[in-house]
Amino acid sequence: MSRVMCAVFRGFACATLALTTGCATSTGINSPSSPIALASTVSISGASHARVGTTVQFVATISNSGSSAVSWQVNGVAGGSAAAGTISSGGLYTAPATLPSPNTVSVTAVSKASASASATVSEAIWNPVPIVSAATAVQTGSGSNIALDVTGSAFVQGAQIVVGGAAVPTTLVSATELRGTAGPSTGLTTLAIAVLNPNPGAASSAIGNAQIQRLQASLTAAARLLDQATFGPTLNDIQHVQQVGLDGYLTEQFAAAPTIEPDIATPPPAVCATNTILCQQSEWWRAALTGNDQLRQRVAFAFAEIFVISTNSVHAESAIPFQNMLVKDAFGNFSTLLQDMTLSTGMGAYLNMLNSAKPASGQIANENYAREAMQLFTIGLYELNQDGTPQLDGSGNRIPSYTQAQVQAFARAYTGWTYATATGGSPTTFPNNAMNFDAPMALVAAQHDTTAKTLLNGTVLPAGQTGTQDLAGALGNLFAHRNLGPFLCRQLIQHLVASNPSPAYVSRVAAVFADNGSGVRGDLKAVVRAILMDTEARAGDTDPTFEGGHLREPILYLTGVMRGLSFVNTDPTGYYGTLSNYTAPLGQKPYAAGSVFNFFPPDYAIPGTTATAPEFSIENTASTMLRLTLANSLVYNSISGFKLDLSAASALGLMAANPGNLVDSLGVIFMHGQMPAGMRSAIVNHISTLTDPAQRARVATYLTITSSLYKVEH
Repeated sequence: MSRVMCAVFRGFACATLALTTGCATSTGINSPSSPIALASTVSISGASHARVGTTVQFVATISNSGSSAVSWQVNGVAGGSAAAGTISSGGLYTAPATLPSPNTVSVTAVSKASASASATVSEAIWNPVPIVSAATAVQTGSGSNIALDVTGSAFVQGAQIVVGGAAVPTTLVSATELRGTAGPSTGLTTLAIAVLNPNPGAASSAIGNAQIQRLQASLTAAARLLDQATFGPTLNDIQHVQQVGLDGYLTEQFAAAPTIEPDIATPPPAVCATNTILCQQSEWWRAALTGNDQLRQRVAFAFAEIFVISTNSVHAESAIPFQNMLVKDAFGNFSTLLQDMTLSTGMGAYLNMLNSAKPASGQIANENYAREAMQLFTIGLYELNQDGTPQLDGSGNRIPSYTQAQVQAFARAYTGWTYATATGGSPTTFPNNAMNFDAPMALVAAQHDTTAKTLLNGTVLPAGQTGTQDLAGALGNLFAHRNLGPFLCRQLIQHLVASNPSPAYVSRVAAVFADNGSGVRGDLKAVVRAILMDTEARAGDTDPTFEGGHLREPILYLTGVMRGLSFVNTDPTGYYGTLSNYTAPLGQKPYAAGSVFNFFPPDYAIPGTTATAPEFSIENTASTMLRLTLANSLVYNSISGFKLDLSAASALGLMAANPGNLVDSLGVIFMHGQMPAGMRSAIVNHISTLTDPAQRARVATYLTITSSLYKVEH
């Protein structure tokens, strides 16, 4: 071997030794010494992605080290963080609950034996797999789109409802609820529904079926009709009207048996032994709050505020049959109602037709009922067009609808009536002081004025007629007057729908009063239907900005809240009369108006405006504060004899865990599902600061029912 090759060999051997044992180099040949230490290396194994909220097990492997212990970091933070995810000492990574931005994180393992030895992998975070728990599909009216509501979990921004394999327009309500809209569907009874979460990691839920529920009315339309036609919507009633439709509900209500108030017992119950008005008011409240004939009761209430009698001056025992008469006649013909009202002992006593005798020669009969029957009950002070606007003479002045001479003529036509006998017959004495409140007044012929009487529009009642004939002629004269339709219909619209009906609205309803389509004048059932189904009454069903409605008078405010909150009477005797104690400070109790002009006049206008707003005549600074006090009593279950449950265990209390759901439910009950977004957000944000579910329910309810948007029925 040559010296060169030997030198090469010796160099190779030294390099080999250096690699295996290390080289101690000196001037001579390398000799063996301590072993050479290789650098430690770390590697990581595990899945390359994780869905939010899930876990991934990472494993760290260390080479060239006597220790396998490592410490873990996420995005450089030992143990990780809530935003990027956390990792245990054993390498179990838990992805964050929400998607980070960017959606990748770094997972690092560092050798505990050598801090310089580490490894890092990138972990992609994906959206969760959505889970569908339930889905509803509601179609309101044939040919309309289908409203979808899907509940479940793990819904994220950008999630879409998929119907039959195709995504539909979707709104994310929360991580547990989506709402969407599918196109019209005919012939199908179910829809195949899933939820698709978007990238990163797009994933679909399992497919489920939703039964298509076909409704006849929207929630808003149903709730608004009930607000106009009852003493307050309930959730059950709203759902029922959605099922049967607005017209179907009215048809049901027209057919419902009337709720009749019982006479006050003799002797009276202990609660009203010294004041029978208390029992009369108790029965009125009971019928208004619990009667199945809600529309009939509400229309009767409107008539009671047009044809006013008051227990401030008449016996409570006469108010009950008067109320029952209004209830029975509410859907009949107005001519019947006019006669029954005229002959009722309550009206007779209140406006002095009872015991009004024929006048002596040169004297006049009592004019009270004759005047008010025209001025307030039938035709008003001035001649009207069909749309309720006044007719004007050539000088632009209003034209009086009657004269003083005609008042006196009507007064004589109404003479000779007194209390009927116990069997309902005519007494032999006049006046009859044996009071019979249940029967109509009876005629004593000798006390009736039989002279001729010139009435309206040239009508003359000839001399020699009986009291019954004169009464029929006088009432027939009023019934035929052109003012009656617009005068009466405008007031009914004000009580049921809107303080300021347009002249066109009044005209349309007055036309129905004049002819129900079958040639019949005065058909109240047709009139009520026309009022409630008119385009102006229904405009707010689809347009929440439509200007209409009226201030809730105190009675309707109280009944609306109580029915909406599912009140329960807890009085051991079933007494309802304590409710009058809560509306009296606000200026109203059943059958207790201060005068024949009702609690508020129909033509009252808000000062400084031309807006007619009858109920505002009893609204002032004091009553505003008292209404807030009443609302506080309601939400804190402080109405004597009643329970309004807003505890943590109540229906609304159970919803309080989700403030949005709680406020939405209140919006359905009290605002027809039309609570403005700003108001909703304000209430949700406020109650979210409260931890007690009952307090959340109470505060949310209070803020809703004291808002101007509830006080004024829209």
